[in-house]
Amino acid sequence: MDRRSALLIVPADVKAQIVRCDEGLSFWGGVDPSSGTVIDAHHHLHGQSLAGRIVMMPTSRGSCSGSGVLLQLALNGMAPAALVFRDDEEVLTLGALIAGAMFDRTVGIVRLGARDYDALSAQNEAHLQGARLVAGEIAIDLHRITQDDLALSDTDRAMLNGGHGEPAALAMQVISAMAAAQGAKELIDVTRGHIDGCIYAHEANLIFAETMAEMGAQVAIPTTINAISVDREDWEQHDLPPNFGRAASRLADAYVRMGARSTFTCAPYLSGDAPRLGEEIGWSESNAVIFANSVLGARTAKHPDYLDLFIALTGRAARTGVYLAENRRPQMRIDVELPDGHDDAVWPLIGWIAGGLAPDCVPLLTGLEAALPSRDDLRALCAAFGTTSAAPLLHVAGVTPEAGLPLAENAARATVTRADLVAAWRELNAGPEAVDLIALGSPHFSLEETRAVASLMAGKQKHPDVEVIITLGREIFVSAEAEGLIAQLRGAGVQFYRDLCWCSIVEPIFPTSTRTVMTNSGKYAHYAPGLSGRAVRFGGLSDCVAAAQTACAPASLPGWLTG
Repeated sequence: MDRRSALLIVPADVKAQIVRCDEGLSFWGGVDPSSGTVIDAHHHLHGQSLAGRIVMMPTSRGSCSGSGVLLQLALNGMAPAALVFRDDEEVLTLGALIAGAMFDRTVGIVRLGARDYDALSAQNEAHLQGARLVAGEIAIDLHRITQDDLALSDTDRAMLNGGHGEPAALAMQVISAMAAAQGAKELIDVTRGHIDGCIYAHEANLIFAETMAEMGAQVAIPTTINAISVDREDWEQHDLPPNFGRAASRLADAYVRMGARSTFTCAPYLSGDAPRLGEEIGWSESNAVIFANSVLGARTAKHPDYLDLFIALTGRAARTGVYLAENRRPQMRIDVELPDGHDDAVWPLIGWIAGGLAPDCVPLLTGLEAALPSRDDLRALCAAFGTTSAAPLLHVAGVTPEAGLPLAENAARATVTRADLVAAWRELNAGPEAVDLIALGSPHFSLEETRAVASLMAGKQKHPDVEVIITLGREIFVSAEAEGLIAQLRGAGVQFYRDLCWCSIVEPIFPTSTRTVMTNSGKYAHYAPGLSGRAVRFGGLSDCVAAAQTACAPASLPGWLTG
């Protein structure tokens, strides 16, 4: 199959207006799953509806959970009529495959070469019918993907033919279709999985999980579970609506019934059993994937929600993307002019900017070696990078294990200056100075971060008008409790929530009176306006702790950005 051809991945018969995204869009945190309206405050289509339109974008970006959002939109009749991509795309493609294969809801998926894509983007309306896409004077013949070039093992074929049960057959059907769409020639074994689609952000996640559990699905490899929407053990104490709490618990229970471990964290790499250099795994959740690839040197695609379960059920994934050594080479060099005297806020800022500069390719970041970034600095960098880039991997020269890979031929080059950092800081600090919620733990807090907050809060109390909330995984909570950190910080007025994280918190756990939230997370600073509807301030951990005591964010740029 010619990978440059115009491809028909999911057929549909639609005639609709074209909406063009000049840059990728994360459906999770970027599109309202009930209406199809773009809610990403940083995207140029903010406020526009995608429902019933033919949506063009180079590729998607951001969270693996976008597949679930697309499924929800399809189930409630508010999905795009079709999606047209220029580059490889997996997250929304998978959502469309599930919508059709399991629920008979069609969202067309097409991938075009650059010339056809540019020609179509100049049109206002298009008609997708059969294997033909027509718009004005343009007529593009599409090639249907097939699995003819995909080599399956005898076990793969047995699963595909139902020999290992209905859930495994469905899983292999979808894995094979995705592999064919990606141009893969074969599947590989993966050693562990991580499930992302367990947040009760909409009914689609529960419908999918319970459907699979009722079919008798069971994971075939060790599998962890991402953060969920409630503290699983005592959600009834948090004044959540009972219907929501029960549904969120059912969603978590469905994955546990399928054999996944009840880890409930978006930072599975903080476990003592983290993946090793070169280990091939099948993970989902953007920050976890980017950290695993970049910092640990493990190998995983950024698998979409639902495909993560199918990989866990079979232990198989397509040999494509960054599973292949040649695709791990950096395709762009980004030279960072690191300001003297910077604090920890610089890492998410760099990640957020780098993602925008490399929205669809693996970058190499230089100029950071002397700063000796910690594991938490790199976590913050990777998480923020994942909000603005679709790439599952970045390299930091002199720091990350594969940073010595040679640059690709004709690699692009860019620079991050102090002025770029200032502009990013201003964009993520659109809210007023007065803050009433400090949100920490996106991704889930580490033990080292918990210690740092305890040190900064030692002998102090939070302001009575400010709520301070830390989210973290169960294992880290137990360790922090054993060190006395939980008791100390609770004495200072800090609240802790296990199992859930900021991308899944709902009211009233998210305080309903909040007008402005401050966070040290570039990821949450990006998504919070759309997810929470509140104004946002961003800063380093010490600035967040200071604001917790004064109810005021810093009035001006940090000193290291003004020097």
